[in-house]
Amino acid sequence: MQYRQLGDSGIEVSAICLGSWLTYGVGVDDNAARACVDASFDAGINFIDTANIYGRGAAESFLGDTLKDRPRDSYVLATKLFFPMTAEDRGLSAAQVAKQIDASLTRLRTDYVDLYQCHRYDPETPLEETMEALSEVVRSGKARAIGFSEWAPDEIEAALALAPPSVKFVSSQPQYNLLYRRPEAKVIPISMANGIGQIVWSPLAMGVLSGKYAPGAEPPAGSRAASEDEQYMQRYLADPVLEAVQRLKPVAEKAGCSMAQLAIAWVVAQPGITSAIIGASRPEQLRETAAAADLAIDPALLAEAAAILEGVRVS
Repeated sequence: MQYRQLGDSGIEVSAICLGSWLTYGVGVDDNAARACVDASFDAGINFIDTANIYGRGAAESFLGDTLKDRPRDSYVLATKLFFPMTAEDRGLSAAQVAKQIDASLTRLRTDYVDLYQCHRYDPETPLEETMEALSEVVRSGKARAIGFSEWAPDEIEAALALAPPSVKFVSSQPQYNLLYRRPEAKVIPISMANGIGQIVWSPLAMGVLSGKYAPGAEPPAGSRAASEDEQYMQRYLADPVLEAVQRLKPVAEKAGCSMAQLAIAWVVAQPGITSAIIGASRPEQLRETAAAADLAIDPALLAEAAAILEGVRVS
C-alpha cells in the first residue's frame, strides 16, 4: 500500500481510504462491516473516513466500537460536520463546531480525530467564525488538522485569504472519477498551490465504473442502483454512459486488472490526489479495490481509458 502526506499536515495516509457512507452502522450487517474493517487493515489501509450525519451518528458509533481495541496511532481517523443532526443542530457556527466535535469524539470513543472536515460550506455563518472555531478545535487537541468537502473555488480562496491565527485547511474531499472531473478545472489547482491534498469520494462513480451495469438492462439484484440509493446516481446510469463504460473492458484486460481496479488506479495516479475513498460491504470486495493502489499500470492505458469516456463525462 502506498502512503502519502496529506497536504501540509505531515499526516501520512494510505492511498486508499475506507469510507462509511451508506454502509457501516446502517446498510451493512455489523459482522460483515467488522470483517471489512479488519480486511482494510490487512490490506495496509490506515485511513478511515466518516461523518456525524452518516446514519445520524450510527457510522461513528460503529467505528468507535470496532476500533476501540486497536492502538490509536495505528489509524488515521477523519469525520465531518454540517448536515442536520436535529432540527436545531446543523451548520458551521462556533456553537455547532464545539458541540459536534464533542459528540463525534464520544461516539468514536477517542480523544481526538486526525482530520475534522466541513461537510459543506455554510453560507449562513460568517467564514471567520467557522475558521476560528475549527482553529480552536485544533488548538484544544481535539483534531490534528482540518479540511472541507465540496467547497466551491471562491469559498476555498476566501478561507485561504483569512489572516492568521486561523488554522489552514490541509484537505479537500470532492467527488472525482473518470466520469466526473470538474475538480480538475479549479479546485485541484488551487489546492495544489496551497498545500491541500485531495481525498476523493466516489472513485467508481457509485459502482458504475466497475462495469456491473449494462445499458438497457435492469440493475443486478442487490446492487446500489437497485436500492433506494439509486436516487444519487441517476446521471451515471444513462445508456450512453453505460455503453462507454463497457468499452473499458479490453483496456482493463490489457492492464491485467478488473474494471474497478482500473478506475481506482486512474484516480490515484492523477496530480494532487492523496487518497481515494472506497466503500465495501464484503471483505473480498475491499481487497480487490484496495489492491488497485499498488498496480503498475502503463500510463498509456490510463490515458486510453480517459479518452474512451471523454464524450460522456457527467457534470
